[in-house]
Amino acid sequence: MTTTYTSLADRAVLITGGASGIGAAFVRAFAAQHARVAFLDLDKAAGEALAAEVAEAGGTTPLFVSCDLLDIDALRTAMAEIQRKLGDAAVLVNNAANDQRQVLSEVTPAEFDWTIGVNLKHVFFAAQAIVPQMQARGGGSIINMSSIAWMRGAPALPVYAAAKAAIVGFTNSLARSVGPDRIRVNAIAPGMVITERQRRLWYPDDQVIAEVRSRQAVPDAVTPEDIASMALFLASDESRRITSQCFRVDAGLA
Repeated sequence: MTTTYTSLADRAVLITGGASGIGAAFVRAFAAQHARVAFLDLDKAAGEALAAEVAEAGGTTPLFVSCDLLDIDALRTAMAEIQRKLGDAAVLVNNAANDQRQVLSEVTPAEFDWTIGVNLKHVFFAAQAIVPQMQARGGGSIINMSSIAWMRGAPALPVYAAAKAAIVGFTNSLARSVGPDRIRVNAIAPGMVITERQRRLWYPDDQVIAEVRSRQAVPDAVTPEDIASMALFLASDESRRITSQCFRVDAGLA
């Protein structure tokens, strides 16, 4: 049974990287709560398809804006467009990321900058742009997506792990900075979530998936919907005294 958060109804929610995977679960979940949802993604076809699917499902029709989040000027322009159409945002979910595997000795400065850009830089500047909107409306909730990769020291993700650790540091700093404005800032660190992309690129072998799940305290699969459930709670008034936290949703992975 999905929990209903009445405080989310009619609130403007902005999600980055919302066209697929966990991001798409965020879009569906917030629309089902009757929030006014906007999402950004570079994949125009997938974004338009998701917006149509959610509209047909009976939730609020989400606003999709195609945007390359590596282009900060384009990000600012897209966020300003969303503000004009939906009003001041009550919720920002900084979801967009790319967990491209890398070999430490082979990472070039350009690859390093790209990885930081796609996993960290837009998180900072999206929050920077949204804070004045939340101040104007008297509060809000910013949810940044981290990862257990930095906690576990994933060897194939040296720059990604660095970026995801930095997100927690930024979350804590921002929470202290904007707390007096009743803006809460938290992070979510998912465990192994097998999206279509994860299955195709990194986890084609069911035995590998089973081995990872055998190290979870709870053996069941962690799904995009599990992550979305945490985001709904952190966005709602039910978590109004929770800020500067990083929540692991990983079934107790050891």
